[in-house]
Amino acid sequence: MYDAEAMGVKVAVVGAGSTYTPELVEGFATREDRLPVDELALLDIDPERLDIVGALAGRMLSKAGWSGRLALTGDRDEALEGADFVIVQLRVGGQAARLQDETIPLEFGCIGQETTGPGGFAKALRTVPVVLELAEETARRGAPGAWFVDFTNPTGLVTQALLDDGHHAIGLCNVGIGFQRELAAHFGVEPARVELDHVGLNHLSWERAIYIDGVNRLPELLERDIGLVADETDMPAELIRALGAIPSYYLHYYYLTDEVLQHQRTHRTRAEEVMDIERELLEMYKDPALDTKPKLLEERGGAFYSEAAAALVASLHAGTGDVQIVNVRNEGAIPNLPDDDVVETRARVDRDGAHPLPTQPLPP
Repeated sequence: MYDAEAMGVKVAVVGAGSTYTPELVEGFATREDRLPVDELALLDIDPERLDIVGALAGRMLSKAGWSGRLALTGDRDEALEGADFVIVQLRVGGQAARLQDETIPLEFGCIGQETTGPGGFAKALRTVPVVLELAEETARRGAPGAWFVDFTNPTGLVTQALLDDGHHAIGLCNVGIGFQRELAAHFGVEPARVELDHVGLNHLSWERAIYIDGVNRLPELLERDIGLVADETDMPAELIRALGAIPSYYLHYYYLTDEVLQHQRTHRTRAEEVMDIERELLEMYKDPALDTKPKLLEERGGAFYSEAAAALVASLHAGTGDVQIVNVRNEGAIPNLPDDDVVETRARVDRDGAHPLPTQPLPP
Protein backbone atom coordinates (compact mmCIF):
# COMPACT_ATOMS: atom_id res chain seq x y z
CA MET A 1 0.00 0.00 0.00
CA TYR A 2 1.28 3.46 -0.97
CA ASP A 3 0.11 6.76 0.48
CA ALA A 4 0.12 10.26 -0.91
CA GLU A 5 -0.72 13.42 1.04
CA ALA A 6 -2.54 15.02 -1.88
CA MET A 7 -4.78 13.11 -4.23
CA GLY A 8 -4.69 13.98 -7.90
CA VAL A 9 -5.36 11.67 -10.87
CA LYS A 10 -6.96 8.37 -9.98
CA VAL A 11 -6.81 5.47 -12.42
CA ALA A 12 -8.90 2.34 -11.90
CA VAL A 13 -8.11 -0.88 -13.76
CA VAL A 14 -10.99 -3.35 -14.07
CA GLY A 15 -9.76 -6.90 -14.59
CA ALA A 16 -6.46 -6.13 -12.89
CA GLY A 17 -5.79 -9.80 -12.18
CA SER A 18 -4.95 -10.08 -15.88
CA THR A 19 -1.38 -10.98 -16.73
CA TYR A 20 -1.44 -7.82 -18.91
CA THR A 21 -1.47 -5.55 -15.84
CA PRO A 22 2.34 -5.27 -15.46
CA GLU A 23 2.32 -3.73 -18.95
CA LEU A 24 -0.02 -1.02 -17.75
CA VAL A 25 1.90 -0.42 -14.53
CA GLU A 26 5.13 0.05 -16.46
CA GLY A 27 3.44 2.55 -18.76
CA PHE A 28 2.11 4.67 -15.91
CA ALA A 29 5.35 4.51 -13.92
CA THR A 30 7.34 5.92 -16.85
CA ARG A 31 4.98 8.79 -17.73
CA GLU A 32 4.79 10.75 -14.51
CA ASP A 33 5.82 13.92 -16.35
CA ARG A 34 2.57 13.92 -18.38
CA LEU A 35 0.37 11.77 -16.18
CA PRO A 36 0.87 12.24 -12.42
CA VAL A 37 -1.12 9.25 -11.14
CA ASP A 38 -1.65 9.65 -7.39
CA GLU A 39 -3.90 6.63 -6.94
CA LEU A 40 -3.99 3.36 -8.85
CA ALA A 41 -6.89 1.09 -7.97
CA LEU A 42 -6.60 -2.50 -9.18
CA LEU A 43 -9.97 -4.28 -9.24
CA ASP A 44 -10.59 -7.98 -9.84
CA ILE A 45 -13.14 -10.57 -8.78
CA ASP A 46 -10.42 -13.26 -8.43
CA PRO A 47 -8.64 -12.46 -5.13
CA GLU A 48 -5.80 -14.92 -5.69
CA ARG A 49 -4.83 -13.52 -9.07
CA LEU A 50 -5.25 -9.97 -7.81
CA ASP A 51 -2.88 -10.63 -4.91
CA ILE A 52 -0.23 -12.12 -7.21
CA VAL A 53 -0.43 -9.45 -9.91
CA GLY A 54 -0.93 -6.64 -7.38
CA ALA A 55 2.18 -7.62 -5.43
CA LEU A 56 4.26 -7.49 -8.61
CA ALA A 57 2.71 -4.11 -9.45
CA GLY A 58 3.75 -2.84 -6.01
CA ARG A 59 7.34 -4.00 -6.51
CA MET A 60 7.49 -2.40 -9.96
CA LEU A 61 6.15 0.90 -8.63
CA SER A 62 8.56 0.85 -5.69
CA LYS A 63 11.47 0.30 -8.06
CA ALA A 64 10.27 3.26 -10.14
CA GLY A 65 10.16 5.46 -7.04
CA TRP A 66 6.44 6.08 -7.38
CA SER A 67 4.93 7.84 -4.36
CA GLY A 68 1.22 7.36 -5.01
CA ARG A 69 -1.34 5.04 -3.43
CA LEU A 70 -1.84 1.51 -4.76
CA ALA A 71 -5.12 -0.13 -3.80
CA LEU A 72 -5.99 -3.78 -4.47
CA THR A 73 -9.71 -4.42 -4.18
CA GLY A 74 -12.56 -6.70 -5.10
CA ASP A 75 -15.06 -3.91 -4.36
CA ARG A 76 -16.25 -2.31 -7.60
CA ASP A 77 -17.66 0.79 -5.94
CA GLU A 78 -14.43 1.46 -4.06
CA ALA A 79 -12.35 1.13 -7.22
CA LEU A 80 -14.55 3.41 -9.32
CA GLU A 81 -15.20 6.06 -6.66
CA GLY A 82 -13.62 9.33 -7.82
CA ALA A 83 -11.73 7.70 -10.69
CA ASP A 84 -10.62 10.04 -13.47
CA PHE A 85 -9.85 7.15 -15.83
CA VAL A 86 -11.28 3.64 -15.83
CA ILE A 87 -9.43 1.10 -17.97
CA VAL A 88 -11.35 -2.10 -18.68
CA GLN A 89 -9.47 -5.28 -19.63
CA LEU A 90 -11.80 -7.99 -18.35
CA ARG A 91 -12.67 -11.37 -19.86
CA VAL A 92 -16.14 -12.63 -19.00
CA GLY A 93 -15.90 -16.37 -18.43
CA GLY A 94 -12.11 -16.40 -18.53
CA GLN A 95 -10.05 -18.50 -20.92
CA ALA A 96 -12.55 -21.35 -20.58
CA ALA A 97 -15.14 -19.24 -22.42
CA ARG A 98 -12.52 -18.32 -25.02
CA LEU A 99 -11.86 -22.01 -25.60
CA GLN A 100 -15.55 -22.48 -26.42
CA ASP A 101 -15.49 -19.50 -28.79
CA GLU A 102 -12.57 -21.09 -30.63
CA THR A 103 -13.89 -24.67 -30.79
CA ILE A 104 -17.71 -24.62 -31.12
CA PRO A 105 -17.69 -22.78 -34.51
CA LEU A 106 -15.39 -25.48 -35.95
CA GLU A 107 -18.17 -28.03 -35.52
CA PHE A 108 -20.22 -25.98 -38.00
CA GLY A 109 -17.47 -25.33 -40.54
CA CYS A 110 -16.73 -21.81 -39.30
CA ILE A 111 -13.54 -20.16 -38.09
CA GLY A 112 -13.12 -20.36 -34.32
CA GLN A 113 -11.80 -16.99 -33.11
CA GLU A 114 -12.39 -14.83 -30.05
CA THR A 115 -12.87 -11.44 -31.74
CA THR A 116 -14.27 -12.17 -35.21
CA GLY A 117 -16.90 -14.51 -36.61
CA PRO A 118 -19.38 -16.42 -34.41
CA GLY A 119 -16.89 -16.73 -31.53
CA GLY A 120 -16.31 -12.99 -31.51
CA PHE A 121 -20.02 -12.31 -31.58
CA ALA A 122 -20.60 -14.76 -28.72
CA LYS A 123 -17.95 -12.96 -26.73
CA ALA A 124 -19.62 -9.62 -27.47
CA LEU A 125 -22.96 -10.96 -26.21
CA ARG A 126 -21.31 -12.00 -22.93
CA THR A 127 -19.18 -8.88 -22.59
CA VAL A 128 -21.25 -5.88 -23.66
CA PRO A 129 -23.80 -6.05 -20.79
CA VAL A 130 -21.04 -6.26 -18.18
CA VAL A 131 -19.06 -3.36 -19.68
CA LEU A 132 -22.16 -1.19 -20.00
CA GLU A 133 -22.94 -1.79 -16.33
CA LEU A 134 -19.40 -0.74 -15.41
CA ALA A 135 -19.70 2.38 -17.56
CA GLU A 136 -22.99 3.31 -15.91
CA GLU A 137 -21.42 2.91 -12.48
CA THR A 138 -18.41 4.98 -13.60
CA ALA A 139 -20.79 7.78 -14.68
CA ARG A 140 -22.31 7.70 -11.18
CA ARG A 141 -19.20 7.27 -9.04
CA GLY A 142 -16.29 8.49 -11.14
CA ALA A 143 -14.86 12.00 -11.15
CA PRO A 144 -16.72 14.58 -13.27
CA GLY A 145 -15.93 13.88 -16.92
CA ALA A 146 -14.27 10.54 -16.14
CA TRP A 147 -12.98 8.69 -19.20
CA PHE A 148 -13.89 5.05 -19.77
CA VAL A 149 -11.14 3.35 -21.82
CA ASP A 150 -12.00 -0.06 -23.24
CA PHE A 151 -9.29 -2.59 -24.06
CA THR A 152 -11.73 -5.49 -23.75
CA ASN A 153 -12.32 -7.49 -26.93
CA PRO A 154 -14.10 -7.37 -29.28
CA THR A 155 -13.07 -3.73 -28.89
CA GLY A 156 -14.95 -2.40 -31.91
CA LEU A 157 -18.29 -3.90 -30.89
CA VAL A 158 -17.84 -3.01 -27.21
CA THR A 159 -16.92 0.59 -28.05
CA GLN A 160 -19.89 0.85 -30.43
CA ALA A 161 -22.19 -0.26 -27.58
CA LEU A 162 -20.59 2.21 -25.15
CA LEU A 163 -20.91 5.20 -27.50
CA ASP A 164 -24.42 4.24 -28.63
CA ASP A 165 -25.36 4.25 -24.94
CA GLY A 166 -23.94 7.76 -24.52
CA HIS A 167 -20.85 6.98 -22.46
CA HIS A 168 -17.65 9.05 -22.28
CA ALA A 169 -15.59 6.27 -23.81
CA ILE A 170 -12.77 5.43 -26.22
CA GLY A 171 -11.73 2.01 -27.48
CA LEU A 172 -8.10 0.94 -27.57
CA CYS A 173 -6.12 -1.84 -29.26
CA ASN A 174 -2.39 -2.47 -29.57
CA VAL A 175 -2.39 -3.51 -33.25
CA GLY A 176 -1.78 0.01 -34.56
CA ILE A 177 0.99 0.91 -32.15
CA GLY A 178 2.49 -2.55 -32.71
CA PHE A 179 2.78 -1.85 -36.44
CA GLN A 180 4.27 1.57 -35.74
CA ARG A 181 6.95 0.21 -33.39
CA GLU A 182 7.86 -2.70 -35.66
CA LEU A 183 8.12 -0.48 -38.72
CA ALA A 184 10.20 2.07 -36.82
CA ALA A 185 12.61 -0.70 -35.87
CA HIS A 186 12.71 -1.96 -39.46
CA PHE A 187 13.57 1.47 -40.86
CA GLY A 188 15.90 2.31 -37.96
CA VAL A 189 14.08 5.45 -36.82
CA GLU A 190 12.38 6.66 -33.64
CA PRO A 191 8.70 5.63 -33.44
CA ALA A 192 7.64 9.28 -33.21
CA ARG A 193 8.85 9.77 -36.78
CA VAL A 194 6.53 7.05 -38.13
CA GLU A 195 2.96 8.01 -39.04
CA LEU A 196 0.61 5.37 -40.43
CA ASP A 197 -2.48 5.63 -42.60
CA HIS A 198 -4.19 3.02 -40.43
CA VAL A 199 -7.78 2.49 -41.51
CA GLY A 200 -10.63 0.02 -41.01
CA LEU A 201 -12.39 -1.64 -38.10
CA ASN A 202 -10.79 -3.05 -34.97
CA HIS A 203 -8.69 -6.11 -35.88
CA LEU A 204 -9.84 -5.66 -39.49
CA SER A 205 -7.57 -2.84 -40.61
CA TRP A 206 -4.93 -1.97 -43.18
CA GLU A 207 -1.80 0.18 -43.27
CA ARG A 208 -2.18 2.11 -46.54
CA ALA A 209 0.87 4.31 -46.09
CA ILE A 210 3.95 4.52 -43.85
CA TYR A 211 5.07 8.12 -43.56
CA ILE A 212 8.55 8.72 -42.19
CA ASP A 213 9.35 12.41 -42.01
CA GLY A 214 6.49 12.95 -44.46
CA VAL A 215 7.69 10.44 -47.09
CA ASN A 216 5.60 7.33 -47.80
CA ARG A 217 7.95 4.34 -47.45
CA LEU A 218 5.30 1.64 -48.02
CA PRO A 219 6.04 1.17 -51.75
CA GLU A 220 9.72 0.67 -50.91
CA LEU A 221 8.85 -1.87 -48.20
CA LEU A 222 6.58 -3.86 -50.49
CA GLU A 223 9.19 -3.80 -53.26
CA ARG A 224 12.22 -4.81 -51.20
CA ASP A 225 10.91 -6.70 -48.15
CA ILE A 226 7.52 -8.10 -49.02
CA GLY A 227 8.61 -11.53 -47.74
CA LEU A 228 9.11 -10.02 -44.29
CA VAL A 229 5.65 -8.45 -44.40
CA ALA A 230 4.16 -11.78 -45.49
CA ASP A 231 5.78 -13.57 -42.56
CA GLU A 232 4.60 -10.96 -40.03
CA THR A 233 0.98 -10.99 -41.25
CA ASP A 234 0.85 -14.72 -42.05
CA MET A 235 -0.41 -14.00 -45.56
CA PRO A 236 0.98 -14.68 -49.06
CA ALA A 237 3.22 -12.04 -50.61
CA GLU A 238 1.14 -12.00 -53.80
CA LEU A 239 -2.01 -11.12 -51.81
CA ILE A 240 -0.23 -8.25 -50.04
CA ARG A 241 1.17 -7.01 -53.34
CA ALA A 242 -2.31 -7.07 -54.88
CA LEU A 243 -3.74 -5.13 -51.93
CA GLY A 244 -0.96 -2.55 -52.01
CA ALA A 245 -1.38 -2.32 -48.24
CA ILE A 246 -0.36 -4.21 -45.12
CA PRO A 247 -3.37 -6.09 -43.72
CA SER A 248 -3.91 -6.79 -40.05
CA TYR A 249 -3.05 -10.35 -39.09
CA TYR A 250 -6.72 -10.98 -38.24
CA LEU A 251 -7.73 -10.48 -41.87
CA HIS A 252 -6.22 -13.83 -42.77
CA TYR A 253 -9.34 -15.37 -41.23
CA TYR A 254 -11.22 -13.78 -44.15
CA TYR A 255 -8.68 -13.84 -46.97
CA LEU A 256 -7.57 -17.44 -46.26
CA THR A 257 -10.63 -18.98 -44.63
CA ASP A 258 -10.23 -22.53 -45.96
CA GLU A 259 -6.54 -22.79 -45.04
CA VAL A 260 -7.09 -21.35 -41.57
CA LEU A 261 -10.07 -23.63 -40.94
CA GLN A 262 -8.01 -26.69 -41.85
CA HIS A 263 -5.18 -25.55 -39.60
CA GLN A 264 -7.52 -24.95 -36.67
CA ARG A 265 -8.99 -28.44 -37.00
CA THR A 266 -5.56 -30.05 -36.62
CA HIS A 267 -3.77 -27.79 -34.11
CA ARG A 268 -4.09 -26.58 -30.53
CA THR A 269 -6.25 -23.52 -30.00
CA ARG A 270 -4.82 -20.15 -29.08
CA ALA A 271 -6.86 -20.36 -25.86
CA GLU A 272 -4.93 -23.49 -24.82
CA GLU A 273 -1.63 -21.81 -25.63
CA VAL A 274 -2.59 -18.72 -23.63
CA MET A 275 -3.66 -20.84 -20.65
CA ASP A 276 -0.18 -22.38 -20.54
CA ILE A 277 1.50 -18.97 -20.89
CA GLU A 278 -0.68 -17.46 -18.14
CA ARG A 279 0.08 -20.32 -15.73
CA GLU A 280 3.79 -19.80 -16.29
CA LEU A 281 3.52 -16.02 -15.99
CA LEU A 282 1.59 -16.20 -12.69
CA GLU A 283 4.25 -18.51 -11.27
CA MET A 284 6.89 -15.99 -12.30
CA TYR A 285 4.87 -13.12 -10.82
CA LYS A 286 4.91 -14.89 -7.42
CA ASP A 287 8.70 -14.46 -7.20
CA PRO A 288 9.27 -11.77 -4.53
CA ALA A 289 12.49 -10.76 -6.29
CA LEU A 290 10.73 -9.99 -9.59
CA ASP A 291 10.21 -6.24 -10.04
CA THR A 292 10.00 -5.92 -13.84
CA LYS A 293 7.66 -7.40 -16.43
CA PRO A 294 9.13 -10.71 -17.71
CA LYS A 295 9.97 -11.18 -21.39
CA LEU A 296 7.50 -14.07 -21.58
CA LEU A 297 4.70 -11.48 -21.36
CA GLU A 298 5.40 -10.59 -25.00
CA GLU A 299 4.07 -14.03 -26.00
CA ARG A 300 0.77 -13.26 -24.25
CA GLY A 301 -0.03 -10.86 -27.12
CA GLY A 302 0.12 -7.57 -25.23
CA ALA A 303 3.17 -6.04 -26.86
CA PHE A 304 3.11 -2.23 -26.60
CA TYR A 305 -0.17 -2.32 -24.66
CA SER A 306 1.43 -0.29 -21.88
CA GLU A 307 2.57 2.37 -24.33
CA ALA A 308 -0.80 2.55 -26.09
CA ALA A 309 -2.88 2.76 -22.90
CA ALA A 310 -0.59 5.07 -20.96
CA ALA A 311 -0.08 7.35 -23.96
CA LEU A 312 -3.84 7.64 -24.51
CA VAL A 313 -4.61 8.38 -20.86
CA ALA A 314 -1.69 10.83 -20.64
CA SER A 315 -2.88 12.73 -23.73
CA LEU A 316 -6.49 12.87 -22.50
CA HIS A 317 -5.20 14.27 -19.21
CA ALA A 318 -2.58 16.69 -20.56
CA GLY A 319 -4.45 17.68 -23.73
CA THR A 320 -1.32 17.39 -25.85
CA GLY A 321 -3.14 16.93 -29.17
CA ASP A 322 -0.87 14.18 -30.43
CA VAL A 323 -2.04 11.62 -33.00
CA GLN A 324 -2.86 8.08 -31.88
CA ILE A 325 -4.71 5.11 -33.34
CA VAL A 326 -7.94 4.50 -31.44
CA ASN A 327 -11.51 3.25 -31.83
CA VAL A 328 -13.92 6.18 -32.20
CA ARG A 329 -17.02 7.22 -34.12
CA ASN A 330 -16.16 7.72 -37.79
CA GLU A 331 -17.68 11.22 -38.01
CA GLY A 332 -16.81 11.48 -41.71
CA ALA A 333 -13.14 10.52 -41.35
CA ILE A 334 -13.59 7.56 -43.73
CA PRO A 335 -15.96 9.12 -46.30
CA ASN A 336 -17.67 5.90 -47.47
CA LEU A 337 -18.50 4.52 -44.01
CA PRO A 338 -21.43 5.76 -41.87
CA ASP A 339 -20.63 8.59 -39.47
CA ASP A 340 -21.97 6.63 -36.48
CA ASP A 341 -19.86 3.53 -37.11
CA VAL A 342 -16.98 2.96 -34.71
CA VAL A 343 -13.79 2.71 -36.77
CA GLU A 344 -10.14 2.23 -35.90
CA THR A 345 -8.09 5.05 -37.33
CA ARG A 346 -5.80 7.97 -36.57
CA ALA A 347 -7.19 10.59 -34.22
CA ARG A 348 -5.92 13.72 -32.52
CA VAL A 349 -6.23 13.32 -28.76
CA ASP A 350 -6.85 16.19 -26.34
CA ARG A 351 -8.85 16.78 -23.17
CA ASP A 352 -12.09 16.68 -25.15
CA GLY A 353 -11.36 13.21 -26.51
CA ALA A 354 -10.14 11.63 -29.73
CA HIS A 355 -10.99 13.44 -32.98
CA PRO A 356 -10.63 11.21 -36.07
CA LEU A 357 -8.53 12.67 -38.88
CA PRO A 358 -9.87 12.71 -42.46
CA THR A 359 -8.55 10.02 -44.76
CA GLN A 360 -9.24 8.63 -48.23
CA PRO A 361 -12.24 6.35 -48.87
CA LEU A 362 -11.79 2.63 -48.49
CA PRO A 363 -11.57 0.96 -51.91
CA PRO A 364 -14.21 -1.75 -52.58
